[in-house]
Amino acid sequence: MTEVKLFDTTLRDGAQAEDVSFTVDDKLYIARLLDDFGIHYIEGGWPGSNPKDLEFFRAAAKLPLKNARIAAFGSTRRARLRAEDDPNLKALVDSGAPVACIFGKTWDLHVTEALGIELEQNLELVEDSIAFLKRHFDEVIFDAEHFFDGYKANPDYALAVLQAAARAGADYLTLCDTNGGGLPWDIEAATAAVRRAVPGTAVGIHVHNDSETAVANSLAAVRAGATLVQGTINGIGERCGNANLVSIIPGIQLKLGLRCVAPENLRKLTRLSRTVQELANLREWKNQPYTGLSAFAHKGGVHVSAVMKNAATYEHIDPELVGNRRRVLVSDLAGRSNVLYKLRELGIELDADDPVVPKVVETVKRLENEGYAYEGADASLELLVQRLRGALPEYFTPAGYRVIDERQGPGGAPVSEATVQFRLPAGEHAHTVSLGEGPVDALNGAIMKALSPHYPVLGEVHLTDYKVRILNSRDGTRAVTRVMIESSDGKSHWSTVGVDSDILGASYTALLDAITYKLYKEGV
Repeated sequence: MTEVKLFDTTLRDGAQAEDVSFTVDDKLYIARLLDDFGIHYIEGGWPGSNPKDLEFFRAAAKLPLKNARIAAFGSTRRARLRAEDDPNLKALVDSGAPVACIFGKTWDLHVTEALGIELEQNLELVEDSIAFLKRHFDEVIFDAEHFFDGYKANPDYALAVLQAAARAGADYLTLCDTNGGGLPWDIEAATAAVRRAVPGTAVGIHVHNDSETAVANSLAAVRAGATLVQGTINGIGERCGNANLVSIIPGIQLKLGLRCVAPENLRKLTRLSRTVQELANLREWKNQPYTGLSAFAHKGGVHVSAVMKNAATYEHIDPELVGNRRRVLVSDLAGRSNVLYKLRELGIELDADDPVVPKVVETVKRLENEGYAYEGADASLELLVQRLRGALPEYFTPAGYRVIDERQGPGGAPVSEATVQFRLPAGEHAHTVSLGEGPVDALNGAIMKALSPHYPVLGEVHLTDYKVRILNSRDGTRAVTRVMIESSDGKSHWSTVGVDSDILGASYTALLDAITYKLYKEGV
């Protein structure tokens, strides 16, 4: 089986994305993840450009990598300097990396306009630089910048640059769609032409996503014989991003039938994708192909019914192959199949003809019409089902709440005070007051203060996330509010939902579901 090598540039090209800034520790952690996953080359940065990259290369030299080789990035020598005197090339050598990756001009427009030199002189820059680096590095990769634009404008010259790089000993000729405007059929044809023109040197591909074709372009190049694919995790990169390795890797392995990582490592793809997204401090990409939370989520009743019979009806691969999982959503679009699948997922086994099933479907549709959303609130859904089954104990009965929010003195901090009342099964009446840093914090404190003496296990519960959404904002102050709360007891996490005409009412409902769920799961 043909093997395609993977060249990750998340730490260099990806770090050039807007709103992304990795610390040295972040870069080292990501490098370890990439190595564990099976990436072959990790481009650590441009050692001649900033102190952070220099620090990374010093630290990376001590990493006990199993699969990957660290690559240092730079450019060909300056026109007026010899290769051995060029500070950029010296910085590459000083980085201590075993692999060098340098870019050079292949588009005649850039040679004459950007560099301001003769076309022949550019060939000398490329050949001299690579020959110099080959004396100091195990491998040298040549990134042919703007290759596809250059090939369109002047194919003979673009190919001449690659031939110069090959003569100097480049291990890979990486064809770059730097402006990201290429289309798959053009990429495939040009890559095939390079393989014919420079038959003795391996070809790579490096494309950007400005036309939303980076993944397709990369796969097209592989079809034409490219055996090195450059890209970033989740496609992060400047402008519209780089080719997304998270989609390319399963595309190569599961669709094209070629090998790039061990099958068992492919199952780590979802974890790798989500961890890098978190370290980059970027919002969750729920709809990302292969690894997104919604990539294998089914909502329509017809879809779910078919998936329950044969997952291949609405899934292009088994989600477990990439470390993801199937999810069935219960919403106002749900049918009997959704409910049965979801209940089974929650550990509740019901027969298809159980009379509670249509009750659940009807109730969910009615409540979602009012603003509830159970797709991300499994705990509230499970409580709803158990109430309809008559299987949920009545741990307490809410008897009312009140919240006062005030600010004392000019410039003083706001003070919130909440009062709650509950009736308990044994006839006790709990009536407590609590202060908080905000009205919801005060309300949560008062609820816990009232119920914890009767149910000590609630002392383990704490809020970990709180989200608010205004559902009909055009109604102004009469808008309906939905609150989603995530809770934890240190052992597990669960999510609950509340809807009301005001934020406190919605929060109150979600908070009561959160503690009820804890009591139910503990078997109190």
